[in-house]
Amino acid sequence: MSNKFEKRKKVVYSLICDDLYTPMKFKELAMLLRVSKEERDELRQILEALEQEGKIYLSKRGKYCKGHAKRLTGVFRASLKGFGFVVLDEGDTDDVFIGADDTCGAFDGDHVEVVISKEPEGRSREGKIVKILERGILKVVGLYQKKPGKNYGFVIPDNQRFDQDIFIPVERSKGAVDGHKVLVELTSYGEDGKKPEGKIVEIIGHINDPGTDIMSIVKGYDLPVEFPEKVLKQAERVAKPVSEADMNGRKDLRDWQMVTIDGEDAKDLDDAVSLTKEGENYVLGVHIADVTNYVQENSALDREALERGTSVYLVDRVIPMLPHTLSNGMCSLNAGEDRLALSCIMTVDPSGDVIAHEIAETVIHVDRRMSYTSVKKILADHDEAEIEEYRELVPMFERMQELSGILRARRKKRGSIDFDFPETKMILDEQGRPVEIKPYDRNVATKIIEDFMLLANETVAEDYYWQELPFVYRTHEAPDEEKIRTLATFINNFGYSMHIGANEIRPKEIQKLLSKVEDTPEEAMISRLALRSMKQAKYTAENDGHFGLAANYYTHFTSPIRRYPDLQIHRIIKDNLRGRMNESKIEHYQSILPEVAKRSSEMERRADEAERETIKLKKVEYMQAHIGEIFEGVISGITKWGMYVELPNTIEGLVHVTNMTDDHYEYDEARYEMIGMHTRKVYKLGEKIMIKVLDADRLMRTIDFKIASKGDIEDGEE
Repeated sequence: MSNKFEKRKKVVYSLICDDLYTPMKFKELAMLLRVSKEERDELRQILEALEQEGKIYLSKRGKYCKGHAKRLTGVFRASLKGFGFVVLDEGDTDDVFIGADDTCGAFDGDHVEVVISKEPEGRSREGKIVKILERGILKVVGLYQKKPGKNYGFVIPDNQRFDQDIFIPVERSKGAVDGHKVLVELTSYGEDGKKPEGKIVEIIGHINDPGTDIMSIVKGYDLPVEFPEKVLKQAERVAKPVSEADMNGRKDLRDWQMVTIDGEDAKDLDDAVSLTKEGENYVLGVHIADVTNYVQENSALDREALERGTSVYLVDRVIPMLPHTLSNGMCSLNAGEDRLALSCIMTVDPSGDVIAHEIAETVIHVDRRMSYTSVKKILADHDEAEIEEYRELVPMFERMQELSGILRARRKKRGSIDFDFPETKMILDEQGRPVEIKPYDRNVATKIIEDFMLLANETVAEDYYWQELPFVYRTHEAPDEEKIRTLATFINNFGYSMHIGANEIRPKEIQKLLSKVEDTPEEAMISRLALRSMKQAKYTAENDGHFGLAANYYTHFTSPIRRYPDLQIHRIIKDNLRGRMNESKIEHYQSILPEVAKRSSEMERRADEAERETIKLKKVEYMQAHIGEIFEGVISGITKWGMYVELPNTIEGLVHVTNMTDDHYEYDEARYEMIGMHTRKVYKLGEKIMIKVLDADRLMRTIDFKIASKGDIEDGEE
């Protein structure tokens, strides 16, 4: 910095510090200091420098004041369009909008310091980032491209929020060649207008090799792949067959009729079910693998499981939370073998109320391993061969169907919301190429298990809530009032209304709305908008209830093989059952649970995103074989850049506004409609349309459609 600049800075600063100074806008300051038009840029730089140093700040009315503005900290979330939002650290729910020029060189995920510059009525607060506290992205996955004849190359990041290529000098390229997918460690973030730089730390594989695509996502989300040697050894040591000593003091349920019901390809079976009747009441047993018997608190296994937080189910592989020796071995409730369990045994009356329950350490012996398909064949298709094969179990399945119906009706009555969106089922060939994509089937059997698990989770949560013991709950907050009002205004267009109380919305209202729109053309759209107005469920150490299930108490108890919170509460339950829950134990749990809940929620998000990303990728790959073909779809989303259309097999593509060539279309935000300016043609959410597949880009993971013209459709029918 020149001496002159520093001197002028002092002059400006002492003026602002003067007792007689009243806060002024830039123009007023320039006039007072008699700064000519040509020198105004320098004055701007001086004020910015003083602002960076925290000596002065810009008030919300745009006036310069002494001292420094209240600086808030948070995580920057970049959009694909250059601007972004800062999600604040301290309990402040509203994010701060950051314009593209005010990011201060921050990348997605960076921990930053931000000052508020504007608080417009009824819109997001605006701010600018003044300091980067910690970089969020340390490693990036991308495609390596060598510059011909030069001793360097670039990596084009997969993560589109990281919008700059990364410069790689040849000596840091680890011998990568053109077309390699690589993992890069960033060495600089492109300060002073330079490109970010990095060094390649791992070559994942060539872009055309099978499996490289999924592996790139795994590395991009920093998902752990291998277990450390120490953890594997420990798993082998503890995975011993159930002995007499193990069974000591446990309730012996080995002679109870009991099954597991799962998908055909499931390997980690963590829940078994039993059901008998006593008079008019049902006795439902939900028996969960006693994983904590093998995973001791703070052992290497436990620390690794907490680190992972959850198993991740990708289209071509599972990345388990616990090593296979446990998850598919001793902890899996395999038929025909003795297993240790934690059982929740509930007596349910004919109206679906749990009138008594017992939570106990048990030893069980599963009779048969059932699949959803086969139970559906028995109950829905009345398939004779299947009924014959499982003859001794059929009466129990029939009771299960009965009880499931009662429980579902009871939940519906209290207002539980059932979003029935099809998940995607994907069939891949040996090369990892998608050969078939279809909606995942929810049938009578999947619903039985769902209903029983929900009931066990609620029962356990309520029990521990009233015992006032430290616990991990699965909570779901009520939606933001603003979002619900927007939804209410929007559904008015279709002649529906919703009752919103003084300051709360009840789940019942959303449930009523969903049943009103059932089987109407706008069903898919309104359900989707209702879902988007919801918050995400998370794990917390406090019980705040579950809005979507309309439940006052809810937890995750039924899957300790694949979710850490379940494992955590099993430990608490067992300490309590064994009379070990003394003052110091209570304090210990109180101190660790908030962090366990937060970590588990974060890892669940990461797993969800990675799962979605791999599915998206395979959908794009699948559509590459269908370019030029015509399909019927439903308009599932409308934005100012175009319309999203979803096909019956759950694949979604974008009809970009530039590909809507028959007119100039404008987006009507309030009505979620695209309107042609000349023809007045209207496209609405939920409308069925015919589309033609234009392109599927695997690098960008996008699918492009255009609206099929009459000519396209006729050609397609020939």
